[in-house]
Amino acid sequence: MSENQNLLAEQRRALILDEVRRRGGVRVNELTRRLNVSDMTIRRDLDALARQGVIEKVHGGAVPVVEASTHEPGFEAKSALELSAKEDIARTAAAMAQPGSAIALSGGTTTYALARQLLDVPDLTVVTNSVRVADVFHDAQRPASGRAARPGTATVVLTGGVRTPSDSLVGPVADRAIDSLHFDLLFLGVHGISAEAGLSTPNLAEAETNRRFVRSARRVVVVADHTKWGTVGLSSFATLDEVDAFVTDAGLTPGAREEIAEHLPGLVVAGEAREPHEPHESRDAHGSREAHGSREAAGEAVSPG
Repeated sequence: MSENQNLLAEQRRALILDEVRRRGGVRVNELTRRLNVSDMTIRRDLDALARQGVIEKVHGGAVPVVEASTHEPGFEAKSALELSAKEDIARTAAAMAQPGSAIALSGGTTTYALARQLLDVPDLTVVTNSVRVADVFHDAQRPASGRAARPGTATVVLTGGVRTPSDSLVGPVADRAIDSLHFDLLFLGVHGISAEAGLSTPNLAEAETNRRFVRSARRVVVVADHTKWGTVGLSSFATLDEVDAFVTDAGLTPGAREEIAEHLPGLVVAGEAREPHEPHESRDAHGSREAHGSREAAGEAVSPG
């Protein structure tokens, strides 16, 4: 970890969390030397991370919180975490959606933030298994307090299924509905993402529903904040090879970025200029890969068709 007095609080806390997870624990005096900040600043950072539930404070330092791989937080609990990061991710990801396209949104608080940004993209057809996401589009279509419905608001298809703690609909009914459809673009929220486990969730039924989403989409874009990197849930449902782009926030550490780049060339960090890179590939309707050019590399949306 480099010493830098000018790090933003979120960046500094991301570095601290990465160090805690990598080493299994840190001491306050070590962090003050490495980050060149005061003891009080480090303690405030540790307090903030402890409130998020990602570390546990111990005498003189902190250790990681090891959650059970089956633990699934509810929607409200997750909504309070990384708010600014999710908004940054949502704005960046929304630029990838082309007017008139068919897109899918999985459940999650980041896809919920993304849904609000997609209201400005006209004539979308949206398929989602998220009750919260569906509500965003439904509310936009319904006139209220003298306000007309938003023009060009998306047509929304909500799958059936069994409701999870995160307000997603999963199970055989949802799976059958998704199997019969084909999407230009899938925006996928995840519980965890790692090089070894790929994309994972603590909910077995949700894992199967997400597999169906991935199979039905020409392009797969994961939207997840930096805290999801390195997290592993009970069930994996896709490998990194099946992902076309990973949109995350600036809290992702340099070490994590290097590791991701080894497995996934389509890394997009919200709020940072994208450097030109080789055209990436996405799957056609038969599962084979097709190249997309430099317009998207420059941050411009490219039609998924």
